[in-house]
Amino acid sequence: QVQLVESGGGLARAGGSLRLSCTDSGSIISGNAIAWYRQLPGKQREFVAIISRYGSSNYADSVINRFTISRDNARKVVSLQMSSLKPEDTAVYYCNVPSSTNWNRPLRPWGQGTQVTVSS
Repeated sequence: QVQLVESGGGLARAGGSLRLSCTDSGSIISGNAIAWYRQLPGKQREFVAIISRYGSSNYADSVINRFTISRDNARKVVSLQMSSLKPEDTAVYYCNVPSSTNWNRPLRPWGQGTQVTVSS
């Protein structure tokens, strides 16, 4: 079954950087807008960033000017470059195909996500 797979998480210090990747074994990424979400400890999953099929992007207010989403359709990868990390960025990060009418509503089953931990 074709699915999206997240990777690249790990431990970083406040102010540091990490780069997450979302890949797939089929054609999910090349044919769709892709969004990143995160689930902070004890909280509901929340929208982080989205990139359209054509490369336009939008971000949650909490990550503007710190995170950058990009895509490489040929390599079937959507990346999330995270800089100036804060402890409050600590979460499990997921990628998914968002509904076109509600970015908070994903269209595919969730993957396992990748853990990001930011120490102060």
